[in-house]
Amino acid sequence: MHAWRVFRPGPPATRKFELRNEPVPDVGDRELLLRVLACGVCRTDLHVVEGDLPVHRAGVVPGHEVVGEVAALGPHVTGFAVGDRVGAAWLRATCGECAYCRRGAENLCPNSRYTGWDADGGYARFTTVPAAYAHPLPGGYSVTELAPLLCAGIIGYRALRRSDLPRRGRLGVYGFGASAHLAAQVALAEGATVHVLTRSAQARQLALDLGAASARDATGPPPEPLDAAILFAPVGDLVPPALAALDRGGTLAIAGIHLTDIPPLNYQDHLFQERTLRSVTANTRRDAREFLDFAGEHHLRIVTTAYSLDQADQALADLAADRVTGAAVLVP
Repeated sequence: MHAWRVFRPGPPATRKFELRNEPVPDVGDRELLLRVLACGVCRTDLHVVEGDLPVHRAGVVPGHEVVGEVAALGPHVTGFAVGDRVGAAWLRATCGECAYCRRGAENLCPNSRYTGWDADGGYARFTTVPAAYAHPLPGGYSVTELAPLLCAGIIGYRALRRSDLPRRGRLGVYGFGASAHLAAQVALAEGATVHVLTRSAQARQLALDLGAASARDATGPPPEPLDAAILFAPVGDLVPPALAALDRGGTLAIAGIHLTDIPPLNYQDHLFQERTLRSVTANTRRDAREFLDFAGEHHLRIVTTAYSLDQADQALADLAADRVTGAAVLVP
C-alpha cells in the first residue's frame, strides 16, 4: 500500500515527508484493519509534520480523521463485521484506570495515545484502530463529508461546550476553517447568534452563507459584546482582543493543540468582571458520540476540498497558507 511518513519534521524546505510503498499493517488482537475511504487534513497534522509538536513515533503516518471500511478484525473483537463503515479519530487509547479516566475525563489521561502521532494514521490506504475507539458514523453524508466530523467536528463541539455559551447567547468565532464552520453550525442550530472574525474573505463569505450574523476581519472587534468565544486560529496574538470582546462573565475557549505565544494580558481590560480563559485538550469518546449523534439528527453543511492521497503535501501547504475553504480531505 501507499503511505505518507514523517521521517524528519520541519518546515517545507527541510522536512522529510515521503510517500512510501509498504506492506499493509497487521491487525492487533483488539483492533480493526480499515481500508481508508477518506482522511481529513487537520491543522494538528500540520503541527506533526512541521515539528510544532514533539515526535511521539518516529516516521509516523499522520491523519486522524479516518473514514474506513472494516477489512479485517482481530480475534478478540466483537460488535463489528467486515464491510462496516466506521471512523477513527484523534483519541486512540487511554488507560481506563487513572483518576481522570475514572471521573470521565479520559481526554486528560496521562497515558493517552493519539492516532497519527503515537500510532500510524490515515494518510495511507490502510490503517488500524482499536475497536473500543472506533466510531459508528451517521448516515446521509459522503465519505469526504464524514472525514472532517471525526476531529474538526468533535473538537469544535467540545470547544463549544467548554465556552459555556448560554442558551441563545452571542458567540464569537475566531478563525473559520474546518472545525469552526462545524461548531458554528451546532451553535446556530441551538439558537445562538454567531459572529465570525477571520482574515480570509472567502471564509467570511462562507460564514455569512451558513447563517452568521456578522463576519469581520479578526483584527477588529465584533459588533456587540460576546457571551462566549472560541479561538480556532493558532494565533496567540488574538487572545487579548478575544477576551476584551467578552461581556461580563464571558468565557474564551482555545480549541487548538498548539498556539503561538500569548502577549501580556491586562487584568482590567482582559480578565476583570469574571471573564474566563479556558483551554481544550483532545476529546472524550462521549464527546464523539454526542457530536456524531447531533450530526445524524441535524444535517450539517460540510464544505470540503478533495485531494488525492499523493497530494497530501500540497494539501498541508494549502492549509498552512489558508487556501482551503472548509476542510481538506484526502481520498485514496
